[in-house]
Amino acid sequence: MSFLRFLMLLSLVVWVGGLIFFPVVAATAFSVLPTTHLAGQLVRRSLLILHGMGMASGVVFLASSMLYHRLSSGRGHVFAAVHLLVCGMLALTLVSQFGIIPRMDTLRASVADIGSLPADNPVHMQFDVLHLWSTRVEEGVLLLGLVATYLVARQWKAG
Repeated sequence: MSFLRFLMLLSLVVWVGGLIFFPVVAATAFSVLPTTHLAGQLVRRSLLILHGMGMASGVVFLASSMLYHRLSSGRGHVFAAVHLLVCGMLALTLVSQFGIIPRMDTLRASVADIGSLPADNPVHMQFDVLHLWSTRVEEGVLLLGLVATYLVARQWKAG
């Protein structure tokens, strides 16, 4: 049972920690690399890796948490609040990975460098809207992850 608790905590720590660290990577890329195009490529690649880590962490958390609950109480508690939060995190991550990022990639491929376009260019404006949504989605995943982590910590405070 301790190992299942360990997997639950580890999966949340990896995912939430990555979400907290990601903006640091993004800000550093844009301040250090010589062009915004290169920085954007690095941030995109980092985000894809973060999403992969998140999806794996979500599956590990759900599997280990349901097994933990099954072994400790005889029920899997499929609809427990923490499970719903992690499913929400997974859903938002999938929206970003398979909805927002491909649309941003299409816009990037249509021009040489988004950053070189004037701010009132339609492609640049569409990209900015998608970027705003991408940021909001990641913030949503982080918020859900923090609440899920709190619920897990509170659940185990007495035992």
